[in-house]
Amino acid sequence: MLNKVVLIGRLVRDPEFRLTPSGIAVCKFTMAVDKNKKTEEGEQSADFIRIVAWRRLAEICNEYLRKGKLVAVEGRLQLDSYEKEGQKIYTSEVIADTMQMLDRAGAVDAPNNSQMSETPA
Repeated sequence: MLNKVVLIGRLVRDPEFRLTPSGIAVCKFTMAVDKNKKTEEGEQSADFIRIVAWRRLAEICNEYLRKGKLVAVEGRLQLDSYEKEGQKIYTSEVIADTMQMLDRAGAVDAPNNSQMSETPA
């Protein structure tokens, strides 16, 4: 079986970074990924996809990524559900294995075409 996701899109806001109680770095951000169709008004529509990076990749994402930055993310889809006020809520997010910054040099203060990946701990 295979669970692999590859996305290219722009960050909709700056990443959120924190350390778990055991000291593991985690970084969360949301990407806007364009759809192949436009809205009735002729505007480009997009999906907003939550991304989670762990450990060293989380630190790199926190350091270099900012709102509007164009990135490619490769990872796996994770689905979950929970109960809230008697209703079942479903969530989905991509657990990032690699991240590549795609903006041209000078567009943002990060290196051009730098590829970062999670190293096993």
